Amino acid sequence: MTLVKTFVEQNTIRRRGTGLKAYNPEKAFKGYTLFTPLTGNGEVYLLNLQGEVVHQWNLPYPPGLYGYLLPNGNLFYNGKTPEIPPRFPLWSAFKGGVVLEVDPKGNIIWEYQHPDHHHDGRKLRNGNVILLAIEKIPQSLVPRIKGGVAGTEADGDIYADVLYEVTPAGEIVWTWHAYEHLDPEKFIITPQDQRHEWTHGNTVGELADGNIIVSFRNISTVAIIDRQTGNIIWTLGDDVLAQQHFPNELPNGNILIFDNGAHRRHTALNFSRVIEVNRQTQEIVWEYTDSPPHNFFSSYISGAQRLPNGNTLITEGAYGRIFEVTEEGELVWEYINPHFAARNVPGEKSLVARGEQNSVFRAFRYAPEEVPWL
Repeated sequence: MTLVKTFVEQNTIRRRGTGLKAYNPEKAFKGYTLFTPLTGNGEVYLLNLQGEVVHQWNLPYPPGLYGYLLPNGNLFYNGKTPEIPPRFPLWSAFKGGVVLEVDPKGNIIWEYQHPDHHHDGRKLRNGNVILLAIEKIPQSLVPRIKGGVAGTEADGDIYADVLYEVTPAGEIVWTWHAYEHLDPEKFIITPQDQRHEWTHGNTVGELADGNIIVSFRNISTVAIIDRQTGNIIWTLGDDVLAQQHFPNELPNGNILIFDNGAHRRHTALNFSRVIEVNRQTQEIVWEYTDSPPHNFFSSYISGAQRLPNGNTLITEGAYGRIFEVTEEGELVWEYINPHFAARNVPGEKSLVARGEQNSVFRAFRYAPEEVPWL
């Protein structure tokens, strides 16, 4: 008897299948889906609803951490520049360093580099760019920061977030320091996170009224900042959220949030959900979870976008899964990122760097009229 050797794919996500997994043409929102493989070298893909690549950018920087389309059809991209050695463990995992605007052919229209930039940068309506960055907090404040794993400061320092507004000429015209506005007694690092960072912002965005919304993962808090005074005028905290990502404003003024769900205060089960929150009452007015809930879970990255037809496009980032659900929670489109590679995170002991991954930080769906050049 001759034994036939059979190859068995050892990567769990790749073994389950990639590419287009589901499509209901009667209910899915018509358009194109943009995503950036987190482990890529600067490739950004635009897919049709059949899961076929209809356009691709090949940018000169790996993602730091994603790109999105501007109203003029150009791509705004957060890229990563090297920093060796990193400031603290895992800095390389979410470091940025450069933001740029490129046309559909990949020509760079504008570029700005800042070594402290990470996660997110967005184009403002006034033509400037707002960057999410980090800085060391004053040493006098370090002992007052609560929570986290004891003894894991960065050589005695703790970093927190700082926002910069930058003009097209590269001039910083507005700065906001998190440590000046957050109370250490109230905003406490989640117990399992290291103390080299206090806030760990992952999102910055502009609201319709011109104010700024920010997501702080390590303190499970979304905050709205008054653009004129710098004061925090609204927060949603860890009584509702657990290490959330990508709060974004809907046309009705509500806030859509990907609530990652790692280490919730009120339940031991780890599961993710997408929630729509009324700004005035802080009531959850819409929620998506899977059934059973633990079938949908990404402990980090991820996001959600409300589509014009009322559906919601969700990025389950850790597993490279992008899917669309109706208002009733029915899944009508699903795609699994087929591009796998190792994370660029120095250090053999880093769990997030182990094995090949297909992670996606954030994805977006665009109507055909938003991509007129295609």
